Amino acid sequence: MNALVQMIKNLGTIRVAALGGVGLVMLGFFIFLMTRLGQPDLTLLYGDLDPTEAGQIANKLSQQNVNACVERGLSVVQGDADTDLADYPSAVFDVVILSQTIQAMRSPRAVLGQLVRIGRHTIVSFPNFGHWRIRLALLVGGRMPQTRALGYSWHATPNIHLCTIADFIELAAEVGARIEQAFALTEKGRTRPMRPDSWGPNLLAEGAILMLTAASLAAGSALSPATRPKA
Repeated sequence: MNALVQMIKNLGTIRVAALGGVGLVMLGFFIFLMTRLGQPDLTLLYGDLDPTEAGQIANKLSQQNVNACVERGLSVVQGDADTDLADYPSAVFDVVILSQTIQAMRSPRAVLGQLVRIGRHTIVSFPNFGHWRIRLALLVGGRMPQTRALGYSWHATPNIHLCTIADFIELAAEVGARIEQAFALTEKGRTRPMRPDSWGPNLLAEGAILMLTAASLAAGSALSPATRPKA
């Protein structure tokens, strides 16, 4: 320890400051590389669209998916999750799935409440806005981040209600849902079981998949229309 102190004294204040400056520059460069390497190579599919054109393209793509399902003999009902879920009876489906969509809903709380009501089991997946790369990009770059899971520019994104895993866990409790299973999505697209109440997935997981059920259904009784979750 004494030898280290003596060496620092021999270097002098100016040299120590210079070494410290070089170290900070190298640290900043390393952080820059980490954030840039985490950025996907993105290609703009449609640009300079007004809302009418964007809506027409979305409807065309949705109709193509509907047609493909019908060709395979599947029953399809096309609608708007923000407005149409209230028309379904309680516990009418064994499983309902909302995949990478809740952050694009106008009323995520109402949609999640209705999904838990109409399905005995509800599976929801979403990108985690609390992931460490996103936090670092905001801290260092000061701009809205783009990742593999969130590849849109801020002005073109359909994701209007981004959330962290911790945010979603809180919302699930608010609508009276119980978490049956939870999985973290890794940066390589793999899944691993997680404890929803632990801090690790909220920081390290790129996304999450959760299976929910209404608390009253878990206790053996379905929700009645009179007890539907309110927005």
